[in-house]
Amino acid sequence: MNKGEYAHPELLAETDWLAERLDDPGIRIVDCDPVDAYLRAHIPGAVSIGPNHYIKDPEHSVHVMPPRQIAEFFGSLGLGDDTLVVAYEGRNSPWAARLWWVLNYYGHTRVKVLNGGWRTWLAEGRPVTDEPAMPPRAVFTPRPNPSLIIKGHDLKAAIGKKGTVIWDVRSRQEYTGENTRGNKRGGHIPGAVHLEWNSLVEPDGTGRFKSAEEVRRTLAEKGITPEQQVYTQ
Repeated sequence: MNKGEYAHPELLAETDWLAERLDDPGIRIVDCDPVDAYLRAHIPGAVSIGPNHYIKDPEHSVHVMPPRQIAEFFGSLGLGDDTLVVAYEGRNSPWAARLWWVLNYYGHTRVKVLNGGWRTWLAEGRPVTDEPAMPPRAVFTPRPNPSLIIKGHDLKAAIGKKGTVIWDVRSRQEYTGENTRGNKRGGHIPGAVHLEWNSLVEPDGTGRFKSAEEVRRTLAEKGITPEQQVYTQ
């Protein structure tokens, strides 16, 4: 797919681009798959995010790690204030995208998601290794951006508000309440539209994101358009 088919290609790293920069000390590749998958094989130089796929606060699991903890965690992975981060995984990038979002929330916008992730990298015959990377510790300075988060009471106030869309990206079973995933209550926020995150990824198994045109069309069918204030769940 041509980069021009994306509205913001700078948010993605293509496999050929990354393959040419594996030895760049200013880039830190982060493998977001479980540790056992990382130990079997990964992109050379990649560090493992370990079991912290959602990068949650262990005391309040619905929240992202607090600043002090996030600084320690990212610093231990070799992610510094000037590091360009490239996140990838073997699924359709939910964990890699989560890392992208958390870094942006903490003011670190130098981050890309590998388009196609591990599956495309492997299918193209690009280099792999089973040697864990041991990067030097870096200094990560958290700078939270509250505009990227909406609190529960504010979201409740947005329900039914004109010009606002609440977009539920979970599975259909979670949306209907058939699968509670261990939560006390199932279902969805009143008025929320459902469109699973997988719907914006190519169905051919490559894990690559659909073009901007396809994404806009899919979103528009659900009433999710640029002029709306969109909240995701």
